[in-house]
Amino acid sequence: MGGFYLGLLLFFSLPFVFASGSVRNFPTIAFDEGYTHLFGNDNLAIFRDGKSVHLTLDERTGSGFVAQDIYLHGYFSASIKLPADYTAGVVVAFYMSNGDMYGKNHDEIDFEFLGNIRGKDWRIQTNVYGNGSTGLGREERYGLWFDPSDDLHQYGILWSDAQIIFYVDNVPIREVKRTESMGADFPSKPMTLYATIWDGSDWATNGGKYRVSYKYAPYIAEFSDLILHGCAVDPIEHISKCDSAKIPTGVTPIQRIKMENFRKNHITYSYCYDRVRYKISQPECVINPQEAKRLRVFDPVTFGKGQRHHGKRRHHHNRASQVEASSM
Repeated sequence: MGGFYLGLLLFFSLPFVFASGSVRNFPTIAFDEGYTHLFGNDNLAIFRDGKSVHLTLDERTGSGFVAQDIYLHGYFSASIKLPADYTAGVVVAFYMSNGDMYGKNHDEIDFEFLGNIRGKDWRIQTNVYGNGSTGLGREERYGLWFDPSDDLHQYGILWSDAQIIFYVDNVPIREVKRTESMGADFPSKPMTLYATIWDGSDWATNGGKYRVSYKYAPYIAEFSDLILHGCAVDPIEHISKCDSAKIPTGVTPIQRIKMENFRKNHITYSYCYDRVRYKISQPECVINPQEAKRLRVFDPVTFGKGQRHHGKRRHHHNRASQVEASSM
């Protein structure tokens, strides 16, 4: 349980850093300090004195790793470089989940990176599930102001009792506020952090129209600058010695301007405006007429019928067994 005490130690510096409204200065850790192998055998490789991890997808298997502890709130991030060239059907996921502990009422907070055919950009997707509400997708999709296969870029999740914020290179791109109307759909149970690369041919690219082509394999995703800065909880009792109420909420005025700038220029889909899937917007949605008008120019998103299990279902049964840059 060394990782548990590491999580506790890291958490106690949370109030000062969060209060500053910045997530730039959290300490990074080596892979073995906070993570362990999930699946994929030698398709996971560790480099740079244990501070960089390569996850590979080939015709045999994908791969993944998982945090050693479970957490209730905090800030979690990694710098990620995605595979280049033809990547249709490839999914790289960086996400929090408690699906191994709560099979039918699990929570999830997702970053999903969706590959594409040659000449087309990677898409980034965020999603939030609470209490097993997987039938209600709260997806958003975006383009980026850079090519995520050219270099490492930081992707982060801030999770508190009041809100969830997704970050790209320290720029907030989405804020999910806990509302009374969401009820238990807001993630509220302890979760752990996962990173995987896997074959999502059934749904990831145009609803399964374009599938993984293994003649371009191996597909390699690099993870580094690993940050686990949260409130670890006991895995048996699910009791935390941390005061999660000390994690401030909200974004600064400057951060909000950056977020609005990003959304104005790069969002391509939001469930709040999807009238094909939902005749009526979900109650937590705040409809922005300008945003709705912008999103009408994009083709409808096809989600397909594939099993979106982040690649780990066949390999991991339970924890015990294992905007332009200048405008930003």
